[in-house]
Amino acid sequence: MFNFGIEHEVAFVDLTGNFVDFSRANFADFNQIIEALPEYVDEIIHLHMGDAGIRKKRWYIEGFERYGMDEEFVECVPKGIEIRTTIHTSIKNTILELNESFCLLQDVAAKFGLIPVLISYNPNLTSYKPQPPFNEYELRELQAYPDEQTVNIYMVSYGPDLNISLTDLPVEKVIDIGKKLNYYSPYIVPFSYSSPFYQGDLWEGLSVRTFIRTGKRAATRVFVEKPEQLISSIPTLTKIARLPAEIGRIEFKACDSCDDFSIYAGILALLKGLILDASLLGREIIPNAALHQLSAQEAFDNEEIFAIALQILQAAEIALGNDPDINLLVPLKNMLEKRETPAHQLIRTFKNLGSIEQTLIQTYPNFR
Repeated sequence: MFNFGIEHEVAFVDLTGNFVDFSRANFADFNQIIEALPEYVDEIIHLHMGDAGIRKKRWYIEGFERYGMDEEFVECVPKGIEIRTTIHTSIKNTILELNESFCLLQDVAAKFGLIPVLISYNPNLTSYKPQPPFNEYELRELQAYPDEQTVNIYMVSYGPDLNISLTDLPVEKVIDIGKKLNYYSPYIVPFSYSSPFYQGDLWEGLSVRTFIRTGKRAATRVFVEKPEQLISSIPTLTKIARLPAEIGRIEFKACDSCDDFSIYAGILALLKGLILDASLLGREIIPNAALHQLSAQEAFDNEEIFAIALQILQAAEIALGNDPDINLLVPLKNMLEKRETPAHQLIRTFKNLGSIEQTLIQTYPNFR
């Protein structure tokens, strides 16, 4: 039996169209939204709560937690709000919950003058510079966790974790699937591309987020139960599960954010098909940064990217067979046929309106 979940990061603009990031907002600005959203106390078995008390709900402030020299939590520097679904046995129910949670977030955020928008890389700022600078304790913590050393990238990028697991699968098989998804990631992620802006203008490709982050941050993460099951790598492929529900979970972390959740459904169905598939033999512990950068610039216009994307889509279809989830692949097939990504629409809108902010306000059309 498969289990599914989604963690979806949401960026915002204010009523005047300004992009709201850590340079414009503080923790309290976002926390008033979180406080007004419902809390489902029985979900602690599904969702990691963390040590700082920020992740109590399906929605929480996504950002970077700052600590003092006494190791006490000081503040969370915000970049947006993350929505987490609970664990579901069907992709359909996962997407339904995500839709419901997004609608609630949108309604509450509107009361505080914020509008959710789609973007996967900060359109204005290129990195995060902590103020005040990291203290000695924070520096030691960052050095202990290689992925955390890329906080300057993390704080200006937005993307989902698409979570999938097959119950009672041996850990060796789960890790092998993680390696497989690492290998085929450059051909999967174009279906999600949504970061064609950089430093206030159009970038030369379709996903500046993918171009900058891959090789520095994980494309796939596998949660294991025991320390001896960990594989040493930078970025890290494996991580100790923080609660029983995480054991055996595969997080596909390489995608850009999407404002059409049917794309998430399609990618989850694709991942499900790739887990079931036995014909594709590519494996990598560390994602291929150069190939991701090529994909980020050219996507399906590149013949190799197009051909292998078509190959894995067909392999997933064969593996799914009579599974109804095969129908969820339709949005991906349509994009591949047109050789388009979501970023193409963002670029067209920008060229028509001449403003990144006005372009962003046009996103999430199904929720306006």
